[in-house]
Amino acid sequence: MLLTKDILDEKDSRLREISKEVTFPLTEEDHKTIDTMIQYLHDSQIEELSEKYNLRPGMGLSAIQLGIPKRYFVVVNELTGPDDEEKEFENYIIINPKIISNSVEKIYVDEGEGCLSVNRPVEGIVPRYARVTLEAYDMDGNKVQIRGREDLAICFQHEIDHLNGILFTDHIDPKNPYKGKDQMRGI
Repeated sequence: MLLTKDILDEKDSRLREISKEVTFPLTEEDHKTIDTMIQYLHDSQIEELSEKYNLRPGMGLSAIQLGIPKRYFVVVNELTGPDDEEKEFENYIIINPKIISNSVEKIYVDEGEGCLSVNRPVEGIVPRYARVTLEAYDMDGNKVQIRGREDLAICFQHEIDHLNGILFTDHIDPKNPYKGKDQMRGI
C-alpha cells in the first residue's frame, strides 16, 4: 500500500527531473505502479480511509512523485457531492500527455493550489487555463484525446508540470503572490 510518506517531498531533487517518454507495451511494474497510485488517490478521498491510513487527500499523482521519471500520471476525480452516501469516482490514466488546445480564459483555485509533494501552506494563486484538451495514450498504447474543464483542467496542467520538473509554487510570484487575480476567475 502506498502511503503519504512514500511520496517525494518538494526538497527532493528528483522532482526537478524531466520525465522520459514511456514506451509500449507498459512493463508489469508500470501497471502495478499505476494501480497503486489510483488506489492511493481513491482511498485518500474517502474520509474514513484517509484517517485510518493517514493519507493526505489528493486528486492527481505523477510517477515522478514516486521517484519514477516516466511521463505518466493518474487522476481520480470524485463525481459525487459531499451529501452523497456512496462516492463515485472517474479514473484517468494519462501517458505521454501533450496539451493540444486550451481556452483563453484563465482560472485559479480560490483556496490555493495544493500538492502531495508540498507539505506546507503556500500563499498565492497559480494561473491555469479553464479548459484544456490533452492528447495522450491509454495503458494499451492507444492514442486518446481527453478534455478537462475547471478542476480537472487544473489537475491535468499541475500533473504535466510535474512531468516537466515544475512545481505549482514555481508559478507564484514571490513579490506579489496574488498577481493578476483580477484578470482571472477563482473556482
